[in-house]
This record gives sequence, C-alpha cells and structure tokens, in this order.
Amino acid sequence: MRKRIKKRFDVAVPGSGSVVSQTFDLDKNIVLIHGLLLTSSRDDLMYYRGSQKIEINRDEIFPDGYESKLLMSGVNVSPDDRYYSLGGKEPGNFKVKIDYTDTDTPVIAFTPYRVSLYLNCEIEEV
Repeated sequence: MRKRIKKRFDVAVPGSGSVVSQTFDLDKNIVLIHGLLLTSSRDDLMYYRGSQKIEINRDEIFPDGYESKLLMSGVNVSPDDRYYSLGGKEPGNFKVKIDYTDTDTPVIAFTPYRVSLYLNCEIEEV
C-alpha cells in the first residue's frame, strides 16, 4: 500500500554570504517524489537573500543561483497547491543535495536563520 508523506530537511545559514552545502539521505521506502517547497525561520531573509541549487539522485532539479523566492508559497495558497511539482520523480540513489547561498543585500540585514526543504513523497508501506 502506498501513501503520501512530507519529509523535512533543515539547512542552517550561519553568516552573511554563507554557502552551505548539505546532502540528505531519503528513506529507502520512498518510491516517488511529487514536489518540493522551501520555507524558513525568517522568510524575509530567504526571500531577499537566498538562492540555491537542488539535486535529487545527482539530477539537477534547480541550477545554481535559482532564487529561493521562486520556491516559496504564501499562506493564501491552498496546502495541496504549495509544492513545486516534480511530476513523480524516482529517488534513484536516495540522496537530495542542496547548495544554499546567502547573498548580502542592503534591503535587509543578516541574522542567522534556517532554511527548510520539504519534499512531498510517496512511500511503499510494508
């Protein structure tokens, strides 16, 4: 039997201009990844300062420098519509990699924050 779950992976952004690279292991019972979403402990910082590269199974989903604000969703969007659709991507090697970049800007001052990558996954229950 299959069911949908949401997986969360956190990236700490410790300093202005930081580039943080992290690779996360997916559960082995994940059979498809339907979508992804970015949130943050400080949405304003991620919106104005953030960009990233995201890979699943070594396949580049978003290229280096892809602006975080393009993967964010507001509270006025239905929960079922918040995720960027990946159309049912297979997990392959069960690795998700994110290279997150904080870029200095005069628009908003830096303070340490957390970026969360959520995946809308389908799992096979045993």
